[in-house]
Amino acid sequence: MTNFLFVVFKLEILKEIAILKRDRHRIFHENSYYFRYLFKKVEILLRFFSLNEMRESMEKKQLKREITTFGALSTVMGTVIGAGVFFKAASVVGHAQSASLAIFAWVLGGALTICAGLTSAELATAIPETGGAVKYIEYTYGKLAGFLLGWAQSIIYYPANISALSIIFSTQLINLFHLSANLLIPIAILAGTSITIINLLGTKIASLVQSTTLVVKLIPIALISLVGLFTPGQVAVSLFPVETTANTGFLVAFSGALVATMFAYDGWLGVGNVAGEMKRPERDLPKAIIFGLLLITLIYALINFVFLKTLPIEQIAGNLNAASDASVAIFGPIGGKIVTIGILISVYGALNGYTMTGIRIPYALALDNLMPFSRQFQKLSKRFVVPYVAGIFQLAVAIIMMFFGTFDLLTDMLVFVMWLFNLLIFLAVFILRKREPELKRPYKVPGYPIIPIIASLGGIFILVTTSITQPILALIGIGITLLGIPVYLVNKQKTKPKT
Repeated sequence: MTNFLFVVFKLEILKEIAILKRDRHRIFHENSYYFRYLFKKVEILLRFFSLNEMRESMEKKQLKREITTFGALSTVMGTVIGAGVFFKAASVVGHAQSASLAIFAWVLGGALTICAGLTSAELATAIPETGGAVKYIEYTYGKLAGFLLGWAQSIIYYPANISALSIIFSTQLINLFHLSANLLIPIAILAGTSITIINLLGTKIASLVQSTTLVVKLIPIALISLVGLFTPGQVAVSLFPVETTANTGFLVAFSGALVATMFAYDGWLGVGNVAGEMKRPERDLPKAIIFGLLLITLIYALINFVFLKTLPIEQIAGNLNAASDASVAIFGPIGGKIVTIGILISVYGALNGYTMTGIRIPYALALDNLMPFSRQFQKLSKRFVVPYVAGIFQLAVAIIMMFFGTFDLLTDMLVFVMWLFNLLIFLAVFILRKREPELKRPYKVPGYPIIPIIASLGGIFILVTTSITQPILALIGIGITLLGIPVYLVNKQKTKPKT
């Protein structure tokens, strides 16, 4: 019955749209009754067939299986490789206090990411709906759990990313032009504001910025890795035995270094989203994930090896300008500045990517009336059709974070919060295998249950060690996430049909 009503109302809407196109000038100038009539039809339609279901139904019809193994491999690398590798070296080395443990942390972080990507991809193919991880969580654990992920992304993950990247952009700019350190926050605010304005001017401009910076971000990585590898080093690097000189002991040093690498590997959760458009997902997706993330792990380990052979550990640990300093040591003052400009462009591109994606999360939640002030968050700019209220909100939260958090603090918090949900995703694979064995799975995680178990144990390790070593950060992250529960319940009550 619902499908029949949907078809009837859809035909009615299409008919009215045709009339609107034909007589638009007369309708606009004569009266507004027509629009109230049309909107009423849309409202009735949505009662029978939700907006998300309509969107997903349309997308499923339009998806074509055209992505090859190489295309998926490129997507994996483009999604994961970002600005984190340039700046997390400071934190990794700071925790590890040795070259061997630092490189080991990067390699193990890559191995954990491969297991995580292979595991989550099963859900991506089994639940190929718009919304990605939110939908996996919602499908397995219910709507409240799905909302909490969207809430955490809106309040913590995306604003913290924007804040952290704005701070690092400001740090690099100050270092490049020898500006006053007092300009750190003003420049960071300017960077975050400018990229938000670009996104509010429309998707086309934001996409152009993203496409341009996508190519540029690979240049400094390639230059530092390849040229630095064959340039005589100033420091002797020993990779074995894996040990540390940190006063905290091996376990604390290793756990801190491993958690620090996770920000640089961030983005792996989206690699399974292309599965629905792949020619042979069951065969090609694991290849793309394994080889793509192996290449990224190799690149990250290589570039950090170059840092360690170029600069002494004392100069890397805690130094957010380590990549710039290494560039100057390898290429000289002028060459170093050129590479640093490339790094700046890379950071700006990453900032744009998170801004472009982030503003759509609170907007999507508002469409289901789950956000406070949902009517405001639903607003789109008339000219560019962009959720501008969501964009302004995201920027405001990011600016507040700039005053209270450092780059490492912000990135560690967002990693901790997201790994809470990553662990739920890994466990969802086990739950759905048992609960719904008949669920269609175009791709199944290889090595089941070993790979999901490794991913789950890795997630537990990250969460437990962060809770022990940074309890206040963990409590803040959990507290803000759980704050979403009363928000969800209150807004759910408001949208409950009156009887």
